[in-house]
Amino acid sequence: MSVVHPYGCAVAGAPSSPTFGRDSTTPVLREACRRAGLSADGAELLRLGENAIYRLAGAPVVVRIARSAQRWPDAVKEVRMSRWLAEQGVRVVRLADVEDQPFDVDGHPVTFWKYIDGRRGRPSDVGDLARILRSIHELPVDQAPELPQFDPFARVVHRIEQSPIPDDDRAFLADTLSQVRDQLRDLDFPLAPAVLHGDAHVQNLMVPADGRPVVIDLENMALGQPEWDLNVTATEWQVAGFWQDERYREFSEEYGFDVSRWSGFAVLRRVQAIKMTTWIMQNLNESREIRDQYERRMRTIREGESLRSWRPF
Repeated sequence: MSVVHPYGCAVAGAPSSPTFGRDSTTPVLREACRRAGLSADGAELLRLGENAIYRLAGAPVVVRIARSAQRWPDAVKEVRMSRWLAEQGVRVVRLADVEDQPFDVDGHPVTFWKYIDGRRGRPSDVGDLARILRSIHELPVDQAPELPQFDPFARVVHRIEQSPIPDDDRAFLADTLSQVRDQLRDLDFPLAPAVLHGDAHVQNLMVPADGRPVVIDLENMALGQPEWDLNVTATEWQVAGFWQDERYREFSEEYGFDVSRWSGFAVLRRVQAIKMTTWIMQNLNESREIRDQYERRMRTIREGESLRSWRPF
């Protein structure tokens, strides 16, 4: 089976460093594996985004290396939430048998996860995503481990400040964030506060051979309004064009609420479009393809140009 693992894909971002990549994370990987009693020889870099994600060759383990020490609380939260969600009966990514996680290696939080032999989520899994989100949102808030309040701008500001983008784009994005912050204060959310996944897109599902999806990427879990989780797929449908209409209808019907019909969705949609754009701009100099997609997304945010013609990364 051809396996692609999106551990850590499309998460909201930590302060990015232009040196964060294969060369800088390989020594971190080797030292972390040494401490865990594992071998890093032959490890495969699966993904480079907010985290460097490696699959080990000699054990069914995936290693997740965060960009900076500022992500330490998120790594601790991932470990805690994986255990709690499993106790609640949620099908969730499990920690590998490595004690005392996370590790601090040269300022990088490192965690170890059991390898999931399967495929990443795809459009046909959107109904499963809705059902999993509903099951998480229905968990007892008062029994959840300590979680922060959801902040949709938690990493966006750092991305804007530190990514290699033109100064006029930086100024425009900062001004736009200020505007939407003001607009959010006036919203009346219709759903009750809940435990949130925090980055609830379909590629944060893994589907093993039994066909029952497992939710991954727990670093953004928080307490807040479920509309934020639903907004991810709704924006991917309405703004980016990642979804056919019938797929989005399946998502909203399976969940039991269509956030796109809520009057406040226009504000949440704008926030999500900025988050999706600032995520890819961290690696702006990695390829012409990424730069072209960044420029297209900025045109959409500025002018509405290229609506529904984004490419997923």
